[in-house]
Amino acid sequence: MSTHDAPTIHLTEVGESGDRVVLLHGLFGQGRNFTQIAKALVPDLHSVLVDLPNHGRSAWTEELGYEEVAARVATVLGERYADQGRFHLVGHSMGGKVAMVLALRHPELVERLVVVDIAPAVSEGAGEFEHLLDSLASLDLTTLRRRGEADEQLAGLIDDERVRGFLLQNLRSASGDGGGFRWQANLELLRRDLEVIGGFPEIDASFDRPVLWVAGERSPYIRPEHDAAMRRLFPKVRSVTVKGAGHWVHSEKPEAFVTILRAFLRG
Repeated sequence: MSTHDAPTIHLTEVGESGDRVVLLHGLFGQGRNFTQIAKALVPDLHSVLVDLPNHGRSAWTEELGYEEVAARVATVLGERYADQGRFHLVGHSMGGKVAMVLALRHPELVERLVVVDIAPAVSEGAGEFEHLLDSLASLDLTTLRRRGEADEQLAGLIDDERVRGFLLQNLRSASGDGGGFRWQANLELLRRDLEVIGGFPEIDASFDRPVLWVAGERSPYIRPEHDAAMRRLFPKVRSVTVKGAGHWVHSEKPEAFVTILRAFLRG
């Protein structure tokens, strides 16, 4: 595994052989959320894990829009990999919307696209994410002495221990800044632009290469009324539903997800 830094986007590579596949995480996530998936794809595929802007080790921005984010990601990936041919692109949730826009706006970069549990439409459930953001913002980082205190305080607001652990991966020690803790994700911007994150831009284009649309059986994010928009933008789309999975398909059903990815991306 090797790590590279760019001015705006942080990338981590896993594997050294096979076709290149770029993986984009969802809201509150980081590229490393796909580490186990990427390792399971070795040696068939060479993965690139991306920290999207305002997340992980990538730079923060003043604005947050899918076309702007997709352009930033495309610029970095194009500069690094364009001379090596097209790459496969996989995106989950918010990362799935970035992936769709990138494929539509920069089709010369993308060979095959996988969109995981999201649609090219306004997403329901913004209230849940607003609650999560408000819960994180309620923590007074100046008084925290240890990470466990953050989890204890959030327990009264967020029941699910796994969700709290996922969110708190964004809490980092600020030892270099006089001690204490800081948020690695740009929570203020994410809260301000949550409506943008939940939406999808109007794009008059189509991506005419193979696309796989992966849904979690127990997730509400892909619905029958989304089918027409998906097929208009991606004429060669086919769908698969992962039984027993909710929204976080790749973490809830990793073996099934890896099998699906390997089969589709290897053609």
